[in-house]
Amino acid sequence: MYPYLLVAIGGALGSVARYGTGVLVGKVWDSTFPLATMLINVAGSLAMGLFIGYLVRTTPGWQADGRLFVAIGVLGGFTTFSSFSLDAISMLERGDVGPALFYVVGSVVIGLAALFGGLVVMRAGA
Repeated sequence: MYPYLLVAIGGALGSVARYGTGVLVGKVWDSTFPLATMLINVAGSLAMGLFIGYLVRTTPGWQADGRLFVAIGVLGGFTTFSSFSLDAISMLERGDVGPALFYVVGSVVIGLAALFGGLVVMRAGA
């Protein structure tokens, strides 16, 4: 139960931070371009790299709990793109170039196709 609680609390904090960032950027940037989402994805990916890099370099005693709370919870709630980025880079660093490329291209292309398919299905029923 404890690991789930760490992820849940972190996820709630990350989601609120995402919403607040979106509202703030929306007040400053009046455009149809999704700048808030782009900034959140970039900031979340940078934060994930800094945090995981810190854990790897220092290996603190709280590493497992910290990873659950910060990486999966806070940053996962803030943006799943940071987890996607970490997975892709981890595969590349292991030398799994083919699977990494498939993961990146597949996630983006299939994800977009799935969203479009969902919209088509729901619009057809309207």
